[in-house]
Parts: sequence; structure tokens; C-alpha cells
Amino acid sequence: MASTPGYDPTLLPEGLLGRLIARIDVPGNRDTISILAPFTEEEIAHVPHASDADVVAAVDAARRAQKGWSATPIRERRAVLLRFHDLLLANADLAMDIVQLEGGKARIPAFEEVFDTVATARYYANVGPKLLKRTRRSVSFPLLTSAWEYHHPHGVVGSITPWNFPFNLAIADILPALLAGNAVVAKPDEKTPFSMMFGATLFDEAGLPPGLLQVVTGHGEEIGSTLIDNVDFVTFTGSTEVGRLVAERAGQRLIGASMELGGKNAAIVQADADLATTVPGLVRAVFANGGQLCIAAERIYVDNRIRPEFTERFVEHTRSLEMSTAFDYSSALSSMISREHLENVQRHVEDAIARGATLLTGGKPRPDVGPLFFEPTILTDVDETMMLCRSETFGPVVTIYGFDSLDEAIDMANESAFGLNFSVWTKDARAGVKTASRLEAGTVGVNDGYSATWSTYDAPMGGMKASGHGRRHGAVGLLKFTESQTVAVQRLIPNFAPPGDMSYDRYQRLTTWLLKLVKRMPFYK
Repeated sequence: MASTPGYDPTLLPEGLLGRLIARIDVPGNRDTISILAPFTEEEIAHVPHASDADVVAAVDAARRAQKGWSATPIRERRAVLLRFHDLLLANADLAMDIVQLEGGKARIPAFEEVFDTVATARYYANVGPKLLKRTRRSVSFPLLTSAWEYHHPHGVVGSITPWNFPFNLAIADILPALLAGNAVVAKPDEKTPFSMMFGATLFDEAGLPPGLLQVVTGHGEEIGSTLIDNVDFVTFTGSTEVGRLVAERAGQRLIGASMELGGKNAAIVQADADLATTVPGLVRAVFANGGQLCIAAERIYVDNRIRPEFTERFVEHTRSLEMSTAFDYSSALSSMISREHLENVQRHVEDAIARGATLLTGGKPRPDVGPLFFEPTILTDVDETMMLCRSETFGPVVTIYGFDSLDEAIDMANESAFGLNFSVWTKDARAGVKTASRLEAGTVGVNDGYSATWSTYDAPMGGMKASGHGRRHGAVGLLKFTESQTVAVQRLIPNFAPPGDMSYDRYQRLTTWLLKLVKRMPFYK
């Protein structure tokens, strides 16, 4: 799209939204949900509101399709991911247009969504076949026993995804789930369904067999439970509050669940940090996507020896950020997703100021830019009485604190119910890694806010404590979509039982000798 404020439907391919709506797996006439463009708060389309019966039908259709898919050779499943990879690269601008349109995002985080999804597809297409193949495992007594580990798909995976990264957080979990041989029923957030639907059409074009990827649209509180009650595994990204409900529902059925939840992410700036790179790096880590990023920093702890200089430069850099509704790279800040969310962010800021916090910059909506924009906001003198001290604001708001010792900073960072993504800023990278290992967070960047850990696809990513359980990325991000099975063959004599007429005393002496022998075999686990 050209650099045009608001939304001009003529800039999208003619009939695109209608074709995407047709991809939703909800038959017949249904109540509809109005989709608004955050840049203008104008209605852009209606999508059907699925009923409980629609969800059950989608799961049933997916289950029928999954039987053939799980029997499909892994090389053919891999080929679908690689074709999807190429199609997304070829349609990257259109994908970003859709993400910006329904999500109110700046172009930069929209690009991050596409980049991450492409890279995830490539990673799992390359490593997946090896991770999923039958693997020989070590046994108690070599030669007597042989054992293999198999990985079988769960069956149908239910995927519930949020509005803040509507393309990436939906597709990045679907990719390994499909590669593992599962079918998927996806429920995107009701505010941002088109990104998921566009991804589904790319899967169709890439040759994914019909029925394997079902998309249902509706409010999570109305159809989410039905989805969980009918699938074999659930993946959820969203708030901790809802995550607890998802975990409880899945637990009642004894099915697996992987969840990335909320965060109150902390950054530690040490006295030796290079402020020329730390300041812009942290500005990005805080205000990316308007702070509507589960791994964005909301707390910054700065060594008191450099705190005045850091704060001055951080405020100055923040004030230079551009805001616009342009469909190009000119804006550094995204709109808030909805009126309700804008008001919640404003409520957090106003509560803190009313209770004694100091406002350094920002603090109010910017209707002159767009109806749902909020200024990037920096606060100090925040204490436990304030709403935003411990709870996630999920907006362009950050608090700055001082510390006198590194131990103090680590304790303050860890003193949180959340542990998703932290960062450490120092010239001594080796010491920074040591500090990072003491922080109670699933990912920690050194001299980087989130992009280094996020884009390390071979390593797991997820939260500790109330920030969730389970991981995406890495081997675990694929194998969580499988059931492990061990198959073992026994030869000559059984384990833990003497053969024939051998006494247990003699059998004990024999096995003791064998155990000593095995210990001397360094190549054996």
C-alpha cells in the first residue's frame, strides 16, 4: 500500500476480504461480528460468529482429514511447509497490509510477523524430519534389549490466538503441528480474523489437503470451551487470567496444553552499559507495536550511577518517535487495538499519577494521529499501591527504577509473578550472560530487548511462573505436538526375572556383574 492515512479498500485486491471470509469453516447463516480498522475505527467487514455446533463440526471434519495426513510421508508434509514459505515471501506485502489494516500496527512489527513466520517454516521444514523419525534408545543391558522411540501426532490440535500478532502467533504454532501429522482447528481473536484466514489460503495454495486446517471465528468466552472439549491438544496465547481457565479445562480432560501468557518484563541497565546502543535498543524493546507485545519491557532498572543520564537520553529518544496511520515504515508506534484497550492503558497511567508517580513524557491519547493512539509514556516513582506496578499494562508505558547493586536489581526484577522475557544491558557480555542465568524468565537477552531470543528458532521460547508453560521454537516446539511411544524387544533372558531354573540369588550376582560391565563401557549411556 502507498503511504495513505486510514483505510482505502481500493488498495487491497478486489474481493480479497470476501474470499477470506469464504475460507471460514462456518456454514449457513450465522450472527456476525463487525471487524473495525483501528486506524479509523471504521467497519471493514463482518465475519460469521461460529456456534458450538460449528466448532464440533469443524473438529469432526479435521479429524477425518487427519487420518490420511498422519500417514502421509514426512517428506510430503515438509514440502507443504516449504511451499508455504515461498508463497508467504511472494505475498509478504499483502500479508503486512492485512495485519496493519485489522491490527492497527505500524509496518515494522507487521514485517516482524512475516519474517518470523517465514523463518519458522524454514526451520521446522529443515529439522522436523530428523526430530520426528524413529530413534534408537539406550537400554539397561545391551544386546539383550533393543528399544526405539516413536513420535505420533495427537490428532486434532486446537489453536486459540490473540490479536496483537494475529498472523505470526497463529501460523507459527500451526506449522509444527501440521508437520507432526496433526490437523488444526484455529480460532483467531474476533478482532483480527483476516490475518489467520489469509494464512489459511496460503496453506491451501501450498497443497495442504482439504479439511486439515479449519478456521472458526467467534468470541473465545463463548466457543473456546467447546473447542477445548473436543480437540486432543490445545495451544493458547493470551492473558494469564484466561490461560488458567484453559489449563483447568484441558486438565479436566487430561489433554496437553501449551500456553504463552502475560508478562511484566524487566530490563537491567548496568553502570557500564553503552548508552548509545542501550537507549535506542530499550526504546524499541518497550514501545514495539505500541507496547502490545507480550515480550515487551515494562520495567527498567538502572544503576543509580548512570540513572540521570540514561533517563534524560531515554526520554529524549522516546519523544522523537513518529506516530502515523501510514501503510509504510514511517511510523514507529502502533495504534491500540480497541477503544476498551486504550481506556485500560489510560486508566493505568492516570491511577499511577494520582497516587504520586512522576510523568516524564507522554501520558495521554493522541486522537490527532488516530482515534486509538496513545503517546509513548515514561513514569518514575512508581510503588506497590499503583495498578501498573505489578499488573501487565500491555501498552506504550514503562517505569524506570534505580538500584545500587546488581544483586538488588536481580531481586527486584525477579520479584514478580511473571517471568516471560527479561534483558540485561552491559559492555561485559560474559558477565551479562551470568546475570541473565540468575533471572527468573524463560528468555533473557543480553544487549537486546527481544529480537535475539525470539529469532533463535533452535532454542525454546516461553515463560516461567505465571507467564505460562510449554514452549514454542526448538525441538520442544515440534515434539509437544506429538505423543511419545517406546517400543522395546527383549532377547535371550528377561529383565528382572531369572531364566529357567536359575535362582534369584544367582540372578542377582549375574545382573550385578553385568551392571559393573556396562559402567566400563564409556560409549554407553
